[in-house]
Amino acid sequence: MLTDIIIEAKLNEAPVREMDFDNETVTELDISKTDFEFVRFSKCRFVACNFTKTNMNHVLFEDSDISNCIFASSYWKKAEIIKCKATGCDFSQTFFKETEMTESAFNYANCVKTTWNNCEIRNCDFKEAFMSEVKFKVIKLSGVNLTHVDFYKTPLKGINLSNCEIDGIMLSDTYAELRGAKINMYQAAEIARLFGVQVVS
Repeated sequence: MLTDIIIEAKLNEAPVREMDFDNETVTELDISKTDFEFVRFSKCRFVACNFTKTNMNHVLFEDSDISNCIFASSYWKKAEIIKCKATGCDFSQTFFKETEMTESAFNYANCVKTTWNNCEIRNCDFKEAFMSEVKFKVIKLSGVNLTHVDFYKTPLKGINLSNCEIDGIMLSDTYAELRGAKINMYQAAEIARLFGVQVVS
Protein backbone atom coordinates (compact mmCIF):
# COMPACT_ATOMS: atom_id res chain seq x y z
CA MET A 1 0.00 0.00 0.00
CA LEU A 2 2.67 2.52 1.03
CA THR A 3 4.85 1.64 -1.97
CA ASP A 4 1.95 2.15 -4.37
CA ILE A 5 1.04 5.48 -2.79
CA ILE A 6 4.61 6.78 -3.07
CA ILE A 7 4.93 5.66 -6.70
CA GLU A 8 1.66 7.37 -7.58
CA ALA A 9 2.69 10.55 -5.79
CA LYS A 10 5.97 10.69 -7.73
CA LEU A 11 4.23 10.11 -11.05
CA ASN A 12 1.77 12.91 -10.36
CA GLU A 13 4.36 15.14 -8.67
CA ALA A 14 1.97 15.40 -5.73
CA PRO A 15 2.68 15.24 -1.98
CA VAL A 16 1.87 12.34 0.30
CA ARG A 17 -0.37 14.18 2.74
CA GLU A 18 -2.32 13.53 5.96
CA MET A 19 -1.83 9.76 6.06
CA ASP A 20 -0.90 7.15 8.67
CA PHE A 21 1.13 4.03 7.84
CA ASP A 22 1.59 1.06 10.16
CA ASN A 23 3.76 -2.06 9.77
CA GLU A 24 4.67 -1.31 6.15
CA THR A 25 7.89 -2.40 4.42
CA VAL A 26 9.33 -0.54 1.43
CA THR A 27 12.35 -1.95 -0.38
CA GLU A 28 14.83 -0.27 -2.75
CA LEU A 29 12.40 2.45 -3.81
CA ASP A 30 13.35 5.79 -5.34
CA ILE A 31 11.44 8.23 -3.13
CA SER A 32 13.56 11.24 -4.08
CA LYS A 33 12.01 14.71 -4.48
CA THR A 34 8.76 13.58 -2.85
CA ASP A 35 6.98 15.79 -0.33
CA PHE A 36 5.51 14.31 2.85
CA GLU A 37 3.13 16.49 4.87
CA PHE A 38 1.46 15.52 8.15
CA VAL A 39 2.39 11.85 7.69
CA ARG A 40 2.98 9.25 10.41
CA PHE A 41 5.10 6.13 9.93
CA SER A 42 4.73 3.61 12.77
CA LYS A 43 6.62 0.31 12.89
CA CYS A 44 7.59 0.76 9.23
CA ARG A 45 10.77 -0.47 7.58
CA PHE A 46 12.54 1.16 4.65
CA VAL A 47 15.25 -0.96 3.03
CA ALA A 48 17.86 0.76 0.84
CA CYS A 49 15.46 3.55 -0.13
CA ASN A 50 16.48 6.87 -1.66
CA PHE A 51 14.87 9.91 0.01
CA THR A 52 17.22 12.46 -1.62
CA LYS A 53 15.76 15.99 -1.73
CA THR A 54 12.54 14.96 0.00
CA ASN A 55 10.59 17.40 2.18
CA MET A 56 9.46 16.12 5.59
CA ASN A 57 6.90 18.58 6.93
CA HIS A 58 5.23 17.57 10.22
CA VAL A 59 6.30 13.95 9.64
CA LEU A 60 6.62 11.38 12.43
CA PHE A 61 8.82 8.28 12.21
CA GLU A 62 8.00 6.11 15.24
CA ASP A 63 9.46 2.72 16.14
CA SER A 64 10.62 2.36 12.54
CA ASP A 65 13.79 1.26 10.73
CA ILE A 66 15.29 3.62 8.14
CA SER A 67 18.86 2.31 8.40
CA ASN A 68 21.20 2.88 5.46
CA CYS A 69 18.64 4.95 3.57
CA ILE A 70 19.72 8.10 1.73
CA PHE A 71 18.22 11.41 2.90
CA ALA A 72 20.86 13.66 1.31
CA SER A 73 19.81 17.29 0.75
CA SER A 74 16.42 16.69 2.34
CA TYR A 75 14.44 19.25 4.34
CA TRP A 76 12.80 18.49 7.70
CA LYS A 77 10.41 20.89 9.43
CA LYS A 78 8.57 20.17 12.69
CA ALA A 79 9.35 16.47 12.20
CA GLU A 80 9.98 13.80 14.83
CA ILE A 81 12.03 10.62 14.93
CA ILE A 82 11.12 8.52 17.97
CA LYS A 83 12.53 5.11 18.94
CA CYS A 84 13.85 4.48 15.44
CA LYS A 85 16.88 2.75 13.97
CA ALA A 86 18.74 5.01 11.54
CA THR A 87 22.17 3.38 11.51
CA GLY A 88 24.31 4.39 8.54
CA CYS A 89 21.80 6.86 7.09
CA ASP A 90 23.06 9.55 4.74
CA PHE A 91 21.72 12.93 5.88
CA SER A 92 24.48 14.95 4.22
CA GLN A 93 23.57 18.58 3.41
CA THR A 94 20.16 18.16 5.04
CA PHE A 95 18.36 21.06 6.75
CA PHE A 96 16.61 20.28 10.04
CA LYS A 97 14.22 22.92 11.40
CA GLU A 98 12.26 22.56 14.65
CA THR A 99 12.84 18.81 14.51
CA GLU A 100 13.08 16.42 17.45
CA MET A 101 14.91 13.10 17.72
CA THR A 102 14.29 10.85 20.73
CA GLU A 103 15.62 7.44 21.81
CA SER A 104 16.89 6.59 18.34
CA ALA A 105 20.11 5.13 16.93
CA PHE A 106 22.13 7.10 14.35
CA ASN A 107 25.42 5.19 14.59
CA TYR A 108 27.74 5.85 11.63
CA ALA A 109 25.22 8.30 10.13
CA ASN A 110 26.55 10.81 7.62
CA CYS A 111 25.49 14.27 8.82
CA VAL A 112 28.21 16.20 6.98
CA LYS A 113 27.30 19.81 6.11
CA THR A 114 23.89 19.57 7.77
CA THR A 115 22.13 22.59 9.31
CA TRP A 116 20.19 22.36 12.58
CA ASN A 117 17.86 25.24 13.48
CA ASN A 118 15.94 25.08 16.77
CA CYS A 119 16.18 21.29 17.07
CA GLU A 120 16.35 18.93 20.05
CA ILE A 121 18.05 15.53 20.37
CA ARG A 122 17.32 13.41 23.45
CA ASN A 123 18.75 10.04 24.48
CA CYS A 124 20.01 9.16 21.01
CA ASP A 125 23.10 7.24 19.91
CA PHE A 126 25.29 9.03 17.35
CA LYS A 127 28.40 6.95 18.05
CA GLU A 128 30.96 7.26 15.23
CA ALA A 129 28.69 9.51 13.17
CA PHE A 130 30.15 12.04 10.74
CA MET A 131 29.23 15.63 11.69
CA SER A 132 31.95 17.68 10.05
CA GLU A 133 31.23 21.19 8.71
CA VAL A 134 27.86 21.24 10.47
CA LYS A 135 25.98 24.45 11.32
CA PHE A 136 24.25 24.29 14.70
CA LYS A 137 22.11 27.43 14.82
CA VAL A 138 20.05 26.43 17.84
CA ILE A 139 20.18 22.90 19.25
CA LYS A 140 19.55 21.18 22.59
CA LEU A 141 21.35 17.91 23.37
CA SER A 142 20.50 15.65 26.28
CA GLY A 143 21.77 12.15 26.93
CA VAL A 144 23.31 11.88 23.45
CA ASN A 145 26.16 9.43 22.78
CA LEU A 146 28.68 11.37 20.69
CA THR A 147 31.55 8.93 21.22
CA HIS A 148 34.11 9.12 18.37
CA VAL A 149 31.94 11.55 16.39
CA ASP A 150 33.84 13.53 13.74
CA PHE A 151 33.22 17.24 14.47
CA TYR A 152 35.92 18.53 12.12
CA LYS A 153 35.23 22.21 11.29
CA THR A 154 31.95 22.17 13.27
CA PRO A 155 31.75 25.06 15.78
CA LEU A 156 30.29 23.88 19.09
CA LYS A 157 30.15 27.33 20.68
CA GLY A 158 27.23 27.73 23.06
CA ILE A 159 26.19 24.07 22.86
CA ASN A 160 25.69 22.31 26.19
CA LEU A 161 27.46 18.95 25.99
CA SER A 162 27.55 18.35 29.74
CA ASN A 163 24.92 15.61 29.66
CA CYS A 164 26.41 13.82 26.64
CA GLU A 165 29.15 11.25 26.02
CA ILE A 166 31.98 12.95 24.12
CA ASP A 167 34.85 10.49 24.56
CA GLY A 168 37.14 10.31 21.56
CA ILE A 169 35.49 13.04 19.53
CA MET A 170 37.52 14.01 16.47
CA LEU A 171 38.53 17.64 15.99
CA SER A 172 40.97 19.72 14.00
CA ASP A 173 44.59 20.09 15.10
CA THR A 174 43.81 23.33 16.96
CA TYR A 175 40.68 21.96 18.71
CA ALA A 176 38.98 25.22 17.74
CA GLU A 177 35.65 23.46 17.40
CA LEU A 178 35.34 23.21 21.21
CA ARG A 179 35.77 26.93 21.86
CA GLY A 180 32.75 28.17 23.79
CA ALA A 181 31.16 24.72 24.28
CA LYS A 182 29.70 23.86 27.69
CA ILE A 183 31.10 20.72 29.34
CA ASN A 184 31.15 19.20 32.84
CA MET A 185 34.19 18.73 35.11
CA TYR A 186 34.71 15.09 34.10
CA GLN A 187 34.61 15.95 30.43
CA ALA A 188 37.05 18.79 31.06
CA ALA A 189 39.61 16.29 32.33
CA GLU A 190 39.21 14.25 29.14
CA ILE A 191 39.50 17.35 26.97
CA ALA A 192 42.60 18.45 28.87
CA ARG A 193 44.34 15.29 27.70
CA LEU A 194 43.80 16.40 24.11
CA PHE A 195 45.97 19.42 24.93
CA GLY A 196 48.58 17.26 26.60
CA VAL A 197 47.60 18.42 30.09
CA GLN A 198 47.85 15.90 32.95
CA VAL A 199 45.08 16.20 35.52
CA VAL A 200 46.14 15.13 39.04
CA SER A 201 44.08 14.71 42.17
